[in-house]
Amino acid sequence: MTHEHMLSEDQRDALQEIANIGMGLAGARLATLLGEFIQLSIPSITPVRVEDLPAVLGKFVGDQEFVTVVRQAFTCDVRGEALVLLGDDAIPELWELMGYDPASDTLDAASEQEVLIDLSNLITGACLSCMFEQLGRSLTFSPPTLMGRRVSLTQLLRPEAMAWDLSLLVEVKFSIENHTFCAHLVMFTGEDSLKTLKMALDELLECM
Repeated sequence: MTHEHMLSEDQRDALQEIANIGMGLAGARLATLLGEFIQLSIPSITPVRVEDLPAVLGKFVGDQEFVTVVRQAFTCDVRGEALVLLGDDAIPELWELMGYDPASDTLDAASEQEVLIDLSNLITGACLSCMFEQLGRSLTFSPPTLMGRRVSLTQLLRPEAMAWDLSLLVEVKFSIENHTFCAHLVMFTGEDSLKTLKMALDELLECM
């Protein structure tokens, strides 16, 4: 299946619309947690081959040499993976926004990991659950895991270890004006679930 035939224009528009609603809910919950207004991007929908995944994700985080990545798998009759990416310079400001003092010793490695996982779980759960509820699906999530802390994407993501060749990638960005904090939620669904996802989008379109 070629990239341009993965989704029709109507299916793509429908997926972007439900992603907008999902990220709006996630943004509201993140704003409550951090006490700041959250700026939201237009969802990006991109077909990607597995060998291109590190480069594609690298474009989202810009010139960040190191990233922190939390992974969470999800499943219904559509299966996929969700990643939350945080640039290295966003972490100190995240601690500040959450009321921690980065210079103190109160936030050890285990506490940092817990905060990062909780933050990612909030974003992923709110956004994806809302998206799939609109498709008449209820998601089951695996426990979130910290894939890497201050690692490069090329080091972290090895195409030969992936279980798919071609994926549909949906990316949304959460940021705060006049702050360096920025988080990217990336959802990708492999070929085995693409047909089911397209059928779900068609069912949604029929109800509109």
